Amino acid sequence: MNIPPFEIIAAIVIVIFFGIGLHEYAHCKIADAAGDPTPAFYGRVTLNLTKHFEPMGTIMIILTSLSGIGIGWGKPSPVNPARMRNPKWDHFASVAAGPISNLLQAAFWAILLRIALSAGLVNPLQVLYALTYQHTTFLAALLTIGVLTNLGLMLFNLIPLGGLDGHWLIGTFMPERTRVAWYQWNRRTGSMLLLGIVLFSQISNIPLLFNVIGLPAIRLFSFLTGIKLPI
Repeated sequence: MNIPPFEIIAAIVIVIFFGIGLHEYAHCKIADAAGDPTPAFYGRVTLNLTKHFEPMGTIMIILTSLSGIGIGWGKPSPVNPARMRNPKWDHFASVAAGPISNLLQAAFWAILLRIALSAGLVNPLQVLYALTYQHTTFLAALLTIGVLTNLGLMLFNLIPLGGLDGHWLIGTFMPERTRVAWYQWNRRTGSMLLLGIVLFSQISNIPLLFNVIGLPAIRLFSFLTGIKLPI
């Protein structure tokens, strides 16, 4: 693995700090607003984003981000749907808040990137260099990676496998018995399947994760920033 330039590494660390921290905070804040005292009991309804990180997941996402696609996780959000006022839909909202927070962050970075492009502070070539982890300006790296990484985090978490947000969201629309079986299957088989897909994509030449996450992220990047990228 080639080590990217310093400005790329610094941008990745900053973007991940906010991307994962605000993702987990959003889960906890919405659950708290729905009447669930569990996140507050564990001290997780806080904008002290260091409280939302799990060491191994953080290391994993930094290392995999350096190789192209960031895969990792924050500290699981402690929520209890049974304590919410409307357990089914309040839990759905709490889960959805995580990916939505990443979409909003991507939009925020995209607005800043558009402003920087209009003001001549960044040019499209510098953005392309940032996307390919070549030497560029720190500002171009931060704004570009801010958009793309948050889109990647959103799309990855929407995969309906393992403990990712997607499997909870899909389960909301299933009948009760099917939903329970679906959650149980994901705790066992789904988690292993997800791990297998991630590892296979990292070590093989078959771009499974790129097709599921990378291509949609690039298209959304172009939509949000107005920069057309070759795919």
